Amino acid sequence: MILKRLTLFLSLFFGTLASIPSAFAQQVPDSTGTLPPFLQQDSRHWVDSVFATLTPDERIGQLIMLAAYSNRDRAFEDTLAQQIIKYNVGGLVFFQGGPGRQAHLSNRYQEISKVPLLVAMDAEWGVGMRLDSVLKFPFQMTLGALPEDTLLYAMGREVAYQFKRLGMHVNFAPVVDVNNNADNPVIGFRSFGENKYNVARKAAAYMRGMQDNGIIAVAKHFPGHGDTDVDSHLDLPSIYQSAKRLDTLELYPFRHLMKQGLGGVMIAHLNIPSLDTTTNLPSSLSKPVITSLLKEKLGFEGLVFSDAMNMKGVTKFYPGGSADALSLMAGMDVLEFPENIDSSFNAIKMAVDSGLVSQEAIDARVRRVLEAKYWAGLNNYKPVDPQHIYQNLNNPQAQYINRTLTENAVTVLQNKANLIPIQRLDTLRVAALAIGTTKPTAFQAKLAEYTAIDTFFLPANSSIDSLYSMKERLKGYNTILVGIHDVGTRPATDYSITPEEVVFIKELARGNVNVIMSIFGNAYSVSRFRELKDINTLIMAYQETQNTQEVAAQLIFGGSAATGKMPVTATPAYDLKTGLATEAGLRFRYTYPEAVGLDSKDFSRIDTLVNQAIAAGAIPGAQVLVAKDGNVIYQKSFGYHTYENEVPVQNTDLYDLASITKISTSLAALMKLQSEGKFDFNKRLADYLPEFEGSNKEDLTFKEMLTHQARLQAWIPFWKETVRKNGKFKWRTFKADSSARFPVKVAQNLYMHRKYDKRLYKAIRKSPLNAQPGYVYSDLSFYLYPLIVERITGQKFEDYLREELYKPLGATTLTFNPEDRFPKSRIVPTEIDTLFRKQLLHGTVHDEGAAMLGGISGHAGLFGTSNDLAKLMQLYLQKGEYGGVRLLDEDVVETYTSCQYCPDNRRALGFDRINSPYIENGNAAKSASPESFGHSGFTGTFTWVDPKYNLVYVFLSNRVYPTRENSKLYDLNTRTKVQQVIYDAIEAAGKGKKGAAQK
Repeated sequence: MILKRLTLFLSLFFGTLASIPSAFAQQVPDSTGTLPPFLQQDSRHWVDSVFATLTPDERIGQLIMLAAYSNRDRAFEDTLAQQIIKYNVGGLVFFQGGPGRQAHLSNRYQEISKVPLLVAMDAEWGVGMRLDSVLKFPFQMTLGALPEDTLLYAMGREVAYQFKRLGMHVNFAPVVDVNNNADNPVIGFRSFGENKYNVARKAAAYMRGMQDNGIIAVAKHFPGHGDTDVDSHLDLPSIYQSAKRLDTLELYPFRHLMKQGLGGVMIAHLNIPSLDTTTNLPSSLSKPVITSLLKEKLGFEGLVFSDAMNMKGVTKFYPGGSADALSLMAGMDVLEFPENIDSSFNAIKMAVDSGLVSQEAIDARVRRVLEAKYWAGLNNYKPVDPQHIYQNLNNPQAQYINRTLTENAVTVLQNKANLIPIQRLDTLRVAALAIGTTKPTAFQAKLAEYTAIDTFFLPANSSIDSLYSMKERLKGYNTILVGIHDVGTRPATDYSITPEEVVFIKELARGNVNVIMSIFGNAYSVSRFRELKDINTLIMAYQETQNTQEVAAQLIFGGSAATGKMPVTATPAYDLKTGLATEAGLRFRYTYPEAVGLDSKDFSRIDTLVNQAIAAGAIPGAQVLVAKDGNVIYQKSFGYHTYENEVPVQNTDLYDLASITKISTSLAALMKLQSEGKFDFNKRLADYLPEFEGSNKEDLTFKEMLTHQARLQAWIPFWKETVRKNGKFKWRTFKADSSARFPVKVAQNLYMHRKYDKRLYKAIRKSPLNAQPGYVYSDLSFYLYPLIVERITGQKFEDYLREELYKPLGATTLTFNPEDRFPKSRIVPTEIDTLFRKQLLHGTVHDEGAAMLGGISGHAGLFGTSNDLAKLMQLYLQKGEYGGVRLLDEDVVETYTSCQYCPDNRRALGFDRINSPYIENGNAAKSASPESFGHSGFTGTFTWVDPKYNLVYVFLSNRVYPTRENSKLYDLNTRTKVQQVIYDAIEAAGKGKKGAAQK
């Protein structure tokens, strides 16, 4: 009885369909574009041979794609396997899960299938849309902001790689709906925007990227889901636009893609009276929409897929499998995700048996499906190799494309007085306020890589009292960087932005303060902040990811440029194509080797070398940074603070830089003073320190001392003069507690007499000179440079460096005595000193002489991160300019970094230079250029600048933990081997370009 009723229903309905006048019936096709790729081949032999093995029932199964998950239980997996066998289904659509698990299931299902399965996924922004532990490409709305479309082709190519790596063949993407309804609850951020031309161009580039690389693209949701305010997952939306409006607007992107060989189209569940007057009929069941419009009027010859047939947009009025039969009768080729496979199959079989849909029509569609399978390579099916699948899917090339897409999309909507990129860091007091969260954000972390910031948080739905209190707390800052986080994607929730937050932002901006606001959410969410005229700068980031947050921070400080344009109209002030350009190159851009034409894979050898050093016990951990052309292309931390493996090394941790202090304090200060005409390296020591008049050093020139050929002794073990024969300190040298007489902290619970430093300087003055002239590396003159700087400037050495150099650079971690400014958890310990201080040195300087000067000296004592040290090195590379500020004279930098006594002495003024001829395991990599320069440090540190290749390299470690007797880092030559990897990568890239040019 049930079957008879269903047959009668289908018969009556089919008759109704046949009587409906169609605005597009029997018209000449208006799209004569390129055929879909799977129709541009000769697959007849394979298709015919497979088709001949299929019974009529098995052919029906080929037109059905079931839902698969890799996060369900074994019972679900087994049930799906039984359905694949029973109905010989044509394909699967994978949804949530993980890549490794999906690979395993895909292999299982393919193995039991009579005909290889066509595997699909709804992966609009890559497989990360559905799978865990895989990167996500930006939303289409974000990509709609791109000024150029070429990057979308690269994204499509990478998405195709992801699909093929997972054994998939069809992507239900791109979305080509023109989102011209701001209240659209289901498309919105999934659309490229409201401009049909922009949508069409970008969708076509994405499509070509996929199809040129073997994946069938499926444009959706035909005939256009952009002008709805109902979610078709929950109900049947109605569109009351005229056929003419639909033809000129909604259909434009579909036509554009069809002319370029679109492989598939997905039909939406929409009720559109202007196309089909049947009450409550979804377009997915409409013959006028599918056959008359899509296939006949538009001439589409690819595969036509339904949207999921279990959605309320279709099942609300057509339950129990009837919808699936009606859909095939209307012209559908492939049914995705039927509500119940048993009911669907029975309904379709009845429609075929009763003649409501012919066997010839079924057969033609099955052949079309088999042609697609042949093109996808299923005629030579190979199982998915699960090995390294996570690494493959998250490969560096994909990460670089992802980052570049974001860099080009993030949009500056407002920028009064060109406030960004921010200038003059030394004039700022910066607060970074995160609204909508209580946890530190990636935005704040990246901001802190550029300058000193204080972080604040306002949780979602904060009370008026909390907002007022926050405003009071921010009064001491002249620059407030606001991040709007956890923004909702749906207009019905006002994007989770409260009226109180809107008022707070407006009030904040009315003060005498620069407010820079970044919205990490839906493009339409800016409509919640209707009047933002008092905000200095407004950045639209479109969504909240690590990439969008880091890119927004880089825009603010001039690491990257803004080029994006709004893809929709949010308010009259922020309408379509709104977007201001800003400049890049002011400060470091943090990116990937591919940004400068190198291959990230070539840098994996750095990881290998550093991890080998850690495994060998040469170092407990390290930081490595590489910058090229002003781009930080490699920045990584390894291992732990100590061999106890308790505290992992982070990029924000501070290392004792040891002798790198020479070029980052003494040299920096002297070059600054020389640039200002206040110092001359050709003068005598006694000219700046009169107390050396009459000594054997009075006529030593700074040029001689800085190049280490002034006949000065290598070093003096000052601390030994403080120790009695019994090993205890002499009573006038050190005490366990600080006091007015013993205020100088040398280590924990060890304080030096307030005048003892004079004994150090006196010892240097009285020390004999070496008998023979020539190069001897010496610390002694560097003890004296702080005195000279202080006498010339009237400022303390540390204050001068901080105010004149480090603050303008944003090098906020470069400091003496770091325990005074940073928690010990961020300071990497050095040695367990068993001779002098009898303790672990953690937060106090390793060098004994620097320690006896209170941790402040010109030869040792500076701490910092690789990031901040790299900024100073970049200043030298750029001949004295960084961040838009000239800090050193160009000629001065060139002179100080040039060899002064070559070939007898390789040294520049304070800087080290390469050995010539090259010495194996020497002071720099074999491929370092003759004009390169840098310095190393006793604790296991190294930094080098190479002007020929526009390179900065920093290696920080604590090889002296737990003892300085550990020489394994030298034996392995890790630091310069890592440096050589960089040059090898450059050479490999050069060979690759040359080979490509020859081809």
